[in-house]
Amino acid sequence: MAPLDVTSEQRGDQVLVAIAGELDIVNAPELETQLAATDANLADTLILDLREVEFIDSTGLRALIAANERARSAGHRLVIVRGAKAVDRLLNLTQLDQRLEIVDDPDAVGARPISGD
Repeated sequence: MAPLDVTSEQRGDQVLVAIAGELDIVNAPELETQLAATDANLADTLILDLREVEFIDSTGLRALIAANERARSAGHRLVIVRGAKAVDRLLNLTQLDQRLEIVDDPDAVGARPISGD
C-alpha cells in the first residue's frame, strides 16, 4: 500500500494541492483534513493534482466530491488535474468527469468566473 503524500503551493489566487499515492479508505481522511486547512486560506481556485495518484476508491471519490462542495459553498472553484488512466476511468464511470472541472495541465488553469450548475 502506497502512503498518501499531499503538498500544497500558493500560486497567486490559486492553491495547487498535489496528491501522490493511494487515495482510499485509509488515506482519504488525511486528505480531507489537509484540504479543510487549505480551504481556510483559499483565494479563488483550488487545484487538486491527481497525476501521481496510483489508486482511488469510493472513499477517495467522496473526498473529491466533498472538496468540490466546500469550494462551491464558499464561492470558490475546484479544478481537478487528470490522473492516471485508472483514476480517469473511475471518474468517467461514475460520471464525476461531468460534474467536476477536469483539466490535463495545472498551468492551464486560468482565472474564470464561477458559474452555477
